[in-house]
Amino acid sequence: MWVPEWHPGGHGLHLHYAMGRYVPRGKIDEAWGHGYVHIKRLSDVPPGAGGLRQGRSTARYLSKYVTKAFSSVDRASGLHRYEVGQGFQPRGLRLHGRSGHEALAKAVAVMGGAPAAEWWSRDAPAWEGPPAYWFSWDHARAVAS
Repeated sequence: MWVPEWHPGGHGLHLHYAMGRYVPRGKIDEAWGHGYVHIKRLSDVPPGAGGLRQGRSTARYLSKYVTKAFSSVDRASGLHRYEVGQGFQPRGLRLHGRSGHEALAKAVAVMGGAPAAEWWSRDAPAWEGPPAYWFSWDHARAVAS
């Protein structure tokens, strides 16, 4: 999965990219072919951590950039907020409830514990849209709850 982001100085795009397996640096440089490549391991995932923990850590990292607005919509015309490789599109899971609390209870059952963070539109005085809510789970907290 990759997420584009404009450089703060406005001189072009850079990408935040995640792969599900180790790929040698030389192969990445060769495949990219557009300049500088900086690689880092996500620091909150210990070696040997399970796939679920790795996936959640990666999702938290990339979601910071998915949720950022492009600073200049005209420059980003035609770009999506994220892209994934063929065959790797995440599957959605829809949970329905008659209230936000009912939907949250169903999500807690699926995730195995309470969310680490949540947001409710009713708590946002400037919110003018329909009722909305957002929840995020931290692996350690979901397992411990």
